[in-house]
Amino acid sequence: MEIRYSFVIYIGIAFLLCLLFYCFTKNKKNNNSYKEGKKVAKSFYTSDDGYFKRKMMRFKLYTVMIFVCGFIAIGTSFFMISRPYTTEIATKNEYSRDIIFCIDISYSVDYLNVNIIPKIKEMVSNLKGERIGIVIFNSSPVLLSPLTDDYEFILEELDTIEEALKARLDVYETDKNGFITGYNYDKMPDNWDYLYAFITSGTLIGSDYRGSSLIGDGLASAIFDFSNDEKDEDRTKVIVLSTDNLLNGEPYVSLDECADICLEKNITLFGIGTKEMKMRNKKRMEEAVVKTGGSFYLEEESGNFDEMVEAIELKSKSLISDGTYLKRNDYLFVPYVILILSFVGMTVLIRITRR
Repeated sequence: MEIRYSFVIYIGIAFLLCLLFYCFTKNKKNNNSYKEGKKVAKSFYTSDDGYFKRKMMRFKLYTVMIFVCGFIAIGTSFFMISRPYTTEIATKNEYSRDIIFCIDISYSVDYLNVNIIPKIKEMVSNLKGERIGIVIFNSSPVLLSPLTDDYEFILEELDTIEEALKARLDVYETDKNGFITGYNYDKMPDNWDYLYAFITSGTLIGSDYRGSSLIGDGLASAIFDFSNDEKDEDRTKVIVLSTDNLLNGEPYVSLDECADICLEKNITLFGIGTKEMKMRNKKRMEEAVVKTGGSFYLEEESGNFDEMVEAIELKSKSLISDGTYLKRNDYLFVPYVILILSFVGMTVLIRITRR
């Protein structure tokens, strides 16, 4: 055990010695002086009484015990102020998994995303040591959050995405084929402009000539948002892709090409598609996902997505050691107990002495 502020110990010793000196000198003077009250003649009759002797003996004993408890309490207080601590050599270990949520932000995937985001938030809330990133895409990808362990920020971003998608589902009017036919202005929230801009700014660049829902480009962006630093090579890398895999244009990179890159970079892809997916799109997406060692899920088959979350959680996490360091542990529990017991003892003894 070591002391952080050793000078406090010396101050405490000096204070206790002064207290002892004061108490003994004061007691000595009081035995030989009568500053208050009057002398009583023939007091030896009382002092020789057995009952009186027992009472005085008990009183003196309790007085000494009260003094000892107070002495211990003061000494313990100084000891605690000096900040005693123990040291140990500790190893900083962290689970090193990087997860990027790659979200197709086109309108046809809104219902899926609205249902999956709460589960993603629940998963993020239970993480410890992992880094999280968010990419949204339509005609072009946007990195909303690079890999970070600032889970509070990630949850705020997911909250805003969820709010924006719910608002869009309420505001947009569609026909039976899902095409937008108008707007429901009565359900438009006051912050609609902000919410709309949050999910469309940057994601619609080139939409007039490149098209929309360019899944390969969005996934490629997520792939290259992982760190290339050598110290991060051993980190487990996971991408969670939500889309209906319905292309409406020509991406620079295809989904199958992205799967090959994932395989090359040791990235596991988990995919979840909408229940309205065409069989052809579902098959292509499933093949790409399985190729990387991940799993594919359909919205209607995955319930509340517990199965997918469990699969991601079971994905191995690399345990990395960030070196050793000297850990200081405050040694306060025992002094706290002694201090409390001293005060309790003083309180009980004072009450008994007054009887």
